[in-house]
Amino acid sequence: MTDVSDFPASFQTFDAERLVEAVLFASADPVTEASLRARLPENCDLGMVLSSLAARYSGRGVELVKRGGAWALRTAPDLAPRLHLEVPQQRKLSRAAVEVLAIVAYHQPVTRAEIEDMRGVALSRGTLDVLLEAGWVRPAGRRQTPGRPMTWATTPVFLDHFGLESLAALPGVEEMKAAGLLDTRPAMIAYAAQSEDALELPLHDDESLLRQALDTDDA
Repeated sequence: MTDVSDFPASFQTFDAERLVEAVLFASADPVTEASLRARLPENCDLGMVLSSLAARYSGRGVELVKRGGAWALRTAPDLAPRLHLEVPQQRKLSRAAVEVLAIVAYHQPVTRAEIEDMRGVALSRGTLDVLLEAGWVRPAGRRQTPGRPMTWATTPVFLDHFGLESLAALPGVEEMKAAGLLDTRPAMIAYAAQSEDALELPLHDDESLLRQALDTDDA
């Protein structure tokens, strides 16, 4: 925590907003509240600073968004189609990778064996590697069962890429089916429905989020 004596007596809320704004602007990844708070005097109300910044950026080309307990400045969603690169990188996920990512997202922490059981097929060696390299999944510790298998969970990068504030914002089963990302086999639909009930997720009308899973181009 930064000592308040490190700041001039004239340091005001507006100065705190400018400092937080600068940190967020300079960071490519979302910044945690703990990291932001460490740069401010102890008596500074970070919540008020973030609320003020969010209001200031609301409706503009760049907005302040929350991503799994961290904060970032991101392009307004309605402008994204106008910001594609002239030569986009084609990096589409395989069907298997999309299914594995969905299982991890809805069932985390989940083991490799559990993923294979839900999909009904063995997990190919490179599938998890692709998701790891994308930064969307991470090791989440070992299950305290015989063999102590590794478990897997999603990351803040996953939330940020798909525009999710938290896991509670994951799409519902009908969205996944409509977007073509849910296998129509009864077992696959059953695992997704079970996950939705467990997370108490509402069904939404917007399917665009899930369509992004098949086209991971960065604008």
